[in-house]
Amino acid sequence: MKLLHDCRLYTFIDTGYLNGRDPADLARQLCDGGSDLIQLRAKTSTPDEIRRLGERILPISQRAGVGLVINDHPQIARQIGAFACHLGQEDFFDAGYVRASPLNGWPPQVRLGLSTHSPEQARRALEAGPDYVAIGPVYPTATKPTAAPVTPGYVRWAATNLSIPWFAIGGITLENLDEVLAAGATRVCAVSAILKAADVTRACQRFKERLVSRPLK
Repeated sequence: MKLLHDCRLYTFIDTGYLNGRDPADLARQLCDGGSDLIQLRAKTSTPDEIRRLGERILPISQRAGVGLVINDHPQIARQIGAFACHLGQEDFFDAGYVRASPLNGWPPQVRLGLSTHSPEQARRALEAGPDYVAIGPVYPTATKPTAAPVTPGYVRWAATNLSIPWFAIGGITLENLDEVLAAGATRVCAVSAILKAADVTRACQRFKERLVSRPLK
């Protein structure tokens, strides 16, 4: 398994974008395309359904050396031995958490990622001790239709001010990727640009080729 610092391409198995596809087959395509991390996001599924999905996907990602991240459910991430759990601001701070350790265990059993939408949220997140943060949404995205885009300006701030791994996310496509990279990103999350592609594996490869052309920060 790669170190988190060395991960560049963060992809998703979002059940809202499956359109009848088998999540396990999609996991194989994402791994074959060069994904470094894969997040399982299943907003309308029950915890039991998410756990079963995670248990199907985990052996595939582990064989490929790809970290599986569980969205919203740290307990499930710990139970199945996932690489990490990812939480939004409301799932972490509004739930009363101020430190990562109650969720990822001590010693840490699972890594924690937090979403951030502004420099203020990023600073607050850093105090909680996550393993990485997400920066976004950079552009408008159907995944978060009510979220105001943070623009590449927030990416430039992150490039200057963050010392832990961070991933730009939100509306990032092959068409605007160069703008995100020029703003200082070296790691990105891609959701619909890959999940809606006719060839998921090739879409991943094209993202990865562009990312590895830039030095990591």
